[in-house]
Amino acid sequence: MGQTLTFLGLESSCDDTAAAVIRHTPGQTPQILANVVAGQTALHANFGGVVPEIAARAHAEKLDSCVQEALAEAGLALSALDGVAVTAGPGLIGGVMSGVMCAKGLAAGAGLPLIGVNHLAGHALTPRLTDQLEFPYLMLLVSGGHCQFLLVRGSDDFSRLGGTIDDAPGEAFDKTARLLGLAQPGGPSVEKEATAGEQNRFKFPRPLMNKPGCDMSFSGLKTAILRARDALVAEKGGITVQDRADICAGFQTAVRDVLVGKTERALTTYMAEDPSEPALAVAGGVAANMAIRGGLETLCKQRGVEFLAPPLRLCTDNAAMIAWAGIERYRDGQRDGMNLTARPRWPLDKAATPMLGSGKKGAKA
Repeated sequence: MGQTLTFLGLESSCDDTAAAVIRHTPGQTPQILANVVAGQTALHANFGGVVPEIAARAHAEKLDSCVQEALAEAGLALSALDGVAVTAGPGLIGGVMSGVMCAKGLAAGAGLPLIGVNHLAGHALTPRLTDQLEFPYLMLLVSGGHCQFLLVRGSDDFSRLGGTIDDAPGEAFDKTARLLGLAQPGGPSVEKEATAGEQNRFKFPRPLMNKPGCDMSFSGLKTAILRARDALVAEKGGITVQDRADICAGFQTAVRDVLVGKTERALTTYMAEDPSEPALAVAGGVAANMAIRGGLETLCKQRGVEFLAPPLRLCTDNAAMIAWAGIERYRDGQRDGMNLTARPRWPLDKAATPMLGSGKKGAKA
């Protein structure tokens, strides 16, 4: 399949409603013709986190307008597309269902192929969209709901080397922000506070660093933040602006140290495969944190491995990565029909033991 392909992508797995149009000719750099994202931060601001019911309703209201805006920005009609790709999971089920139903309607109405995309695969394949990275490469997927090391060998060939056994780093950032009275989402708020903080004032733990392997844990770090805050309140009757900045700096440094330390172990496993052009790519919302990026980039320089991180606008949830993953899957001969279902759980490495439990609907990760 060497023809030029133009795909519409839809993303609605959490709190960003997104539509994008990607065009790719084999041998050339992919073109992002449109990339529209309608955020929901204001809708959830008073609740301390994402409310699934509110998110699902907002997706249902915004998907049509996002698609129209993306097509207008790309200067295309539906008839000019070669396919429709949509996040079919994992994610908040109401939002995922909204996207899948919208994509089904568009594909059926325009007579286009429908491709269901794993949201995590969208992140994991982003370096091929932005940098045309060749397989195999090591991916650190680090976001609000997920954190795992993946050996990426193909568009549907992922081996998990390790991941978080509890909270993802993004969750830890959000919970830390709530504990300290900072705005949501927590990642940007904590990072901003940390710039004025002393990172060594508080001795926060680096969970699981004394254990072999690439698995991580961040829930204990969150508990340490709570205890540090409560100790300051008990001692002084509250916390100062500097106290808060120091806590944020110490927390961010601890997260960075865990991610860098575990990445070093994952690199050792990856390098054993003797890749011709070794590369570490990082994706997901937490990849926007410059302190974490800096630590990973320094490690890669020390190990002689290329470091790749997507532009900040492609770190967080977006539909460009979904459209691109759809193109990759389509070229590999994968198709979905009108029986495509929304999945709240959908692990990339189907052979790996579930890390976060499972149930009737399958493994979470």
